[in-house]
Amino acid sequence: MSQPLRYLLVYAATAFVMLLLDGLWLGVIARPLYMQGIGHLMAEQPRWAVAVMFYAAYAAGLVVLVVLPQSATAGLAHTALYGALFGLFAYGTYDLTNLATLRGWPVGLSLLDMAWGALISALSSVAGKAAWDRLPAL
Repeated sequence: MSQPLRYLLVYAATAFVMLLLDGLWLGVIARPLYMQGIGHLMAEQPRWAVAVMFYAAYAAGLVVLVVLPQSATAGLAHTALYGALFGLFAYGTYDLTNLATLRGWPVGLSLLDMAWGALISALSSVAGKAAWDRLPAL
């Protein structure tokens, strides 16, 4: 298998898990919490082009900054840890900035969102690392 194809498949695995989990989270599980906390700020319909840009960039960030640097490690636990930290820092940047600058931004929602960012990033990174480990090298 060519290296570019291997990278593309690792990216696809990472992005797929992230999209699947975040779709369930935002669309079903946490939707009532977001509506209660920040519903007055939410658009009636998502801006899909912007959402695609976010997911494409975030999955690329996970692959480049978490999965590939862990490609030589034997286990998935290290990748999960680094993925969780990446997610905590990324989601924390968003949530803590909102807490610092927006009136009435809910603290509890920020803490939940940061925990979610850590979890989804860990799981998506593990999916990418598992794909890397299973795909044949050159």
